[in-house]
Amino acid sequence: MTRVAAAQLAAGTDVAENLDACLRMIDAAAAANAELVVLPEFCNHLSWYTSRAHAYRMACRPGDSFLTAIAERAARHRMYVKIGVTLARADGRTTGTGVLFGPDGALLGQSDKQILMGAENDHLDPGETDSPVIDTPLGRIGMYACMEGVTCEVARSLAVRGAQLLLNSLNSFATDEASLHIPVRAAENKVWVVAANKVGPLLPAQQLPAIAARLGVPPDRLHGAGESQIVAPDGATVAKAPATGESLVFADIDIDLADDKRRPDGTDILAVRRPRLYAPLLAEPSLRQAPAGMDTLQVAAVLPDLDVIAETASAGPELLVLPETATLSAAQVIAALQGTSAHAVLTVRVGDAQHGLLVNAGGIAGYQPQLHRTHRHPWLTDTGSRVEVFELPWGRLALVVGDDALFPETFRLAAIQDVDVVAVPHSPVERWESRLGLPERSAENRLNVVAAGLDPQGGLVAAVYALSPDFTLWTAWSGPFTGVISHPEITTAPPGATRVHALVRPAQAVNRNVSKGTDLVAGRPRPALAALIREPATLTTQPELP
Repeated sequence: MTRVAAAQLAAGTDVAENLDACLRMIDAAAAANAELVVLPEFCNHLSWYTSRAHAYRMACRPGDSFLTAIAERAARHRMYVKIGVTLARADGRTTGTGVLFGPDGALLGQSDKQILMGAENDHLDPGETDSPVIDTPLGRIGMYACMEGVTCEVARSLAVRGAQLLLNSLNSFATDEASLHIPVRAAENKVWVVAANKVGPLLPAQQLPAIAARLGVPPDRLHGAGESQIVAPDGATVAKAPATGESLVFADIDIDLADDKRRPDGTDILAVRRPRLYAPLLAEPSLRQAPAGMDTLQVAAVLPDLDVIAETASAGPELLVLPETATLSAAQVIAALQGTSAHAVLTVRVGDAQHGLLVNAGGIAGYQPQLHRTHRHPWLTDTGSRVEVFELPWGRLALVVGDDALFPETFRLAAIQDVDVVAVPHSPVERWESRLGLPERSAENRLNVVAAGLDPQGGLVAAVYALSPDFTLWTAWSGPFTGVISHPEITTAPPGATRVHALVRPAQAVNRNVSKGTDLVAGRPRPALAALIREPATLTTQPELP
């Protein structure tokens, strides 16, 4: 077992005070017998500058007094210390960089932030190379920072290259970091995550009231959201700090648990990835080209019961999603839709393939073969080659079939094709799939998601993940700002329900600007993407599927 810690603290514009806070938290971690501690992002100075020259002047340099003090404290306590700072580069760039010091004080690795958030784009330069995987006696360590964890690529790249323990340094006011964006990276990759966030003002204290007034938010919403945490490979948070106040949390973890990538059915979720299928993600990112869909759309997820389907379709929803394991035929569902304009999505076995079918009262409107093989369907050997997009009167639809829902790459392929709504007929097995996975697929891609499955007793397990028009600080909010960065609105089927219905907002898929200059889809990081489409020689010891 290895004791790891996450330290949350406030950092302002006084570099000496910031250093004192960092050293104090390293000492506290040592007193708790931690072997590794993670500190937040931008520990040397607030990420708020008057100019690029100001940012460069305030940045750390290799071997300066700030980093030397951190290295010496790591050596004093024989600890690994990860800290986020800005670094002034010899070529004039200023990067947001995670640095890892070893127990002897040596610099073991650096990770330049590949995705900058908002005003960071005005003063800093994005990383030009992918984050390294650092082999240590504790295990294989990867580093990332804040906005890099709001989308999937950087953490995914580290995981597919063998990282067991991911260290995330944050500088975030977003309340859904702790509830969604941090734990999902552990669960979807089956790795450990140690995440340290800021508390206190994230902007200069004297300017904070005026900036908050200009943005129309309470000043305390521009404080670090805290809730630093340690997350297990199944997505369970094993230690968590409060939302406010300097704090240290720690846990004893078995890092080797991150080597087991198997689902309950035996599928290794990294071994069955299809890197060549993801090659379109590496295309030159561009802003959305397709026109917006309708403002609102009624949708439903329903039990595979013909009376329920007919009744639901007659009530007005334009899209119905059935669970993956429904035994109804396409002809039966088409008959149930007669007299309505609704489309329905179901799955059928076609030889050695599983297809998602899109049907309406006129017949079959399209199909989507499942893309990934898993042990749950050993007969499924004929897989699809791309994510199809269906143009409907209300917007653009994609179908994510069965276990394709496990892979963040699937939804990313839909997003780069300007999809508005994704229908997911699937069979959720692990708790994280519905609790973290599908909300994150909606959030990180700006996609409305309608998902339906069955529990072991045949009950409906379903939810609708609708994009909110209240999106970050860069849109006009209809209500008070809650601190949410991108979390969808979720409507879940209650126990015993035969259906769940809700409104989704296809038009909201157009707005992907999570902050000024930061587009969730067009801003995907090319260095990390290169690892996602590379066919590694060996990722796992799992044997070939039958």
